[in-house]
Amino acid sequence: MTTQTGAAETAAPTARAPLGAGFRMLWSAAAFSNLADGLGRTAVPLVAVTLTDDPLLISVIGALAFVPWLVFGLPAGMIVDRLDRRHVMAVANVIRGLVAVWLAVLGVTGGLSLWALFVATLVFGLGETLFDNATNAVVPSVVRRDQLDRANGWMQAAQVAIDNFVATPIAGVLFAVALALPLWLGSAGYIVPVALAMLLPLSAARALAAPGETASVAPPRVTTSAALRYLWRHRYLRTMVAFTAFIGSALSFAQAVSVLFLLRTLEVPVAAIGFVTAGVGVGALAGSIIAAPLVARYGRGPVMLVAIVVAGAMLVLTALAPNVWLAVTAFAASAGAVSVWNVPWGSLRQQIVPPEIFGRVLGVIRTLTWGLFPVATLVGGLVGRVDLRLPFVVGGVAIAVAALLAVPLLITGTRRTGAEIRA
Repeated sequence: MTTQTGAAETAAPTARAPLGAGFRMLWSAAAFSNLADGLGRTAVPLVAVTLTDDPLLISVIGALAFVPWLVFGLPAGMIVDRLDRRHVMAVANVIRGLVAVWLAVLGVTGGLSLWALFVATLVFGLGETLFDNATNAVVPSVVRRDQLDRANGWMQAAQVAIDNFVATPIAGVLFAVALALPLWLGSAGYIVPVALAMLLPLSAARALAAPGETASVAPPRVTTSAALRYLWRHRYLRTMVAFTAFIGSALSFAQAVSVLFLLRTLEVPVAAIGFVTAGVGVGALAGSIIAAPLVARYGRGPVMLVAIVVAGAMLVLTALAPNVWLAVTAFAASAGAVSVWNVPWGSLRQQIVPPEIFGRVLGVIRTLTWGLFPVATLVGGLVGRVDLRLPFVVGGVAIAVAALLAVPLLITGTRRTGAEIRA
């Protein structure tokens, strides 16, 4: 493990020590990027609904967002490990900003089509593989090991809060005024993180940059096959990846037609869709905030177990709720539980994976997990043709049952492998 530099190097060894200037810069870059992402995630499906009402075609939008993780997850991890991670973040957002401008121009000129949305979604996903891999790899370089859960909680809280309470409501209102408005604002949102990424400390450049070295020092040639061998030989991580792939696929299946579910089944007006999803975001934000304190008190394994059981049960309640208010409340509770899971899952990876291969290992993990999401989303869209409530029921039951079967993995396995917070 390399010595961390900057604020992380001199911070006092207390659990509540400040996360440091480097982390604040990283958090700000992620926050602005999340603003742009949230605008796009709301605007693109709404545009698609104006072009078709076929649940399967709508689900294609969600499926395509994960395809880049299947075909580019490994190369993205290699790029993150070999190049300056600050440059990777900047280039990824330049690409996404240009695509957002292209969509906005098409919206103004009347040239938008489903094919344009499909292509743009793919490119947005390509940029996401680079930006997200880089930001995840940078976190352990700017905070101490005992601060990982708190740092990841703040990163996720920014994503949830901005996506749901800023970007999504604004996007819905702007879309009701003019189709291209949220796309123009989203393109601008991608620009600020470019400058912020370049202002990150040298410790963020590469995991192996030791004190006194510059970001130009090249890391050893650790191959992608070495990362694959590491993951395969690590029984706990290998099993956790398989479990997470199933849970994530079930979530993608359940939420494949969530926009149509809100618009058609719950009869939410288009202009209000952003505010309704903001209600769901309340739960997700709460989960991000309470995750680190819960982990500190109960441990990562027990918190992850309870979170996944709750997530599945609340998805079922979402589908069976007799009115929109109860449905949104249950959906929010499910989103909150998923947020609680994400914090310790991200932290334990950062804790046990060697930093010099972290980008590639994360690329492998997300290729194997997120790469399945497009298929699950498309299947959810097909099932949604029968009944828009059905994907929520099937996905929720599958998640809860899988979590109960994984009790030994989550409780005993997490402790024995040294991935617990007190390890």
